[in-house]
Amino acid sequence: MMSLKGKSALITGGTAGIGKAIARLYAENGADVAIFGTNPERAEQAFQEMEAARKYPEQKIRFFLVDVSKSKDVEEVIDQLLKDWGKIDILVNNAGITRDGFLMKMSEADWDAVLDINLKSVYNTCKALSRPMMKARCGTIINISSVIGLTGNAGQVNYAASKSGMIGFTKSLAQELAGRGVRANCIAPGYIETQMTESLSAPIKEAILAKIPLNRIGQPNDVAHAALFLASDLSAYITGQVLTVDGGMVM
Repeated sequence: MMSLKGKSALITGGTAGIGKAIARLYAENGADVAIFGTNPERAEQAFQEMEAARKYPEQKIRFFLVDVSKSKDVEEVIDQLLKDWGKIDILVNNAGITRDGFLMKMSEADWDAVLDINLKSVYNTCKALSRPMMKARCGTIINISSVIGLTGNAGQVNYAASKSGMIGFTKSLAQELAGRGVRANCIAPGYIETQMTESLSAPIKEAILAKIPLNRIGQPNDVAHAALFLASDLSAYITGQVLTVDGGMVM
């Protein structure tokens, strides 16, 4: 079953786009849901949407304003959430930013910002939850990477490095945790219609569309449904994998 009743989930970058779609879908399927974000207005809006979407009145919905690149801040909030809920069954690392530019002109600050938010955040959350999940002998970690982590892209060396690093991190972590019943997988979205992609010009969008065999730009729910599958018991024998959700761009 795809039901998440009785399970608790934490989603970083859960206030907009793909993260919010995942959080809302998890709530619709019965999970307790907590989201991390940095924008108070978007966090409140996402919270209200999850409250309205939840399937059972007893479900718990929470949001926290957290900079996921800060190890101590992440650890403190996760510790508090574990005390309140007793467990976290599902971790979705979705927080991400871009600071695009060719390497010869890229500042060290833009390199560091992307690696800290996109990749160090995964280290922070997974380290905080690895021991509790191993102790419980169950849990699933879903890291939202990108097809750019598989193919690279000119002008995005920092983003590609962070997303490729996430894939290697996930495969290694899956091997470390499998013996205790904890799974770790990646989803690699293609071009999804979010705030991160809406600023692209019409010619660029047309060029992207020409590369997509399914002939449409993806929607956040396309990724959310994959995340629901990987969080559910239907994927109990899947770990260390990269699931591309890209309309066929990368085959």
